[in-house]
Amino acid sequence: MNAREKVEVAGHGMVSVEIDAPDQPGALVVLAHGAGAGMHHAFMKSLALELTARNFAVIRFNFPFTEAGRFRPDSPAVAIQAIDAVAHYAAVRFPKLPFFLTGKSFGGRMASHWALNAAIPVTGLVFYGFPLHPANKPDTRRAAHLPQIQVPMLFVQGTKDALAEPTLLSEVVGRLPNARLEWIEGADHGFLLRKQMQVQVLADLTASWCQELG
Repeated sequence: MNAREKVEVAGHGMVSVEIDAPDQPGALVVLAHGAGAGMHHAFMKSLALELTARNFAVIRFNFPFTEAGRFRPDSPAVAIQAIDAVAHYAAVRFPKLPFFLTGKSFGGRMASHWALNAAIPVTGLVFYGFPLHPANKPDTRRAAHLPQIQVPMLFVQGTKDALAEPTLLSEVVGRLPNARLEWIEGADHGFLLRKQMQVQVLADLTASWCQELG
């Protein structure tokens, strides 16, 4: 199944959503894109198809800035509002499925902030390349809120990701009570390894972790 629809983000117009789903999905994934590319980027499309092949229904969406053709990312407040609108839409579209909220880089970081006050229950959060700090400016302030999140979290990170110094991220995740960190050796922030996107590995890690949560 493939479908394209629109979801309203109050005060910020309509945003595009795209659904890829097998006939009888076992779980739902909402996948938020990063700051540099929208839901139609090859990474997003390929990961959605790999997850669909592993029996997930996958909903991708554009943040308002991408929908409007702007390059500057939305403010956190607007991004969180967009995630909330899509989460409500997803919960109505697939009401009986376990719900996993996931995101690439900026999308994952905004998803983590949404989870602090989420009105929609989620089974877990998955971060693909959590942007712990700007490149060459190692810091952990972007992770200060993570201990307040009550649901399980999976961090999937490349060891050559310039936005997450490995020792710092390991320390951050190690202090979280219900979180796992999976490294992809040699991959960068875009999960490129020897010029190949590691979307199959990402999908396998996601599927395995989600199955463990039941």
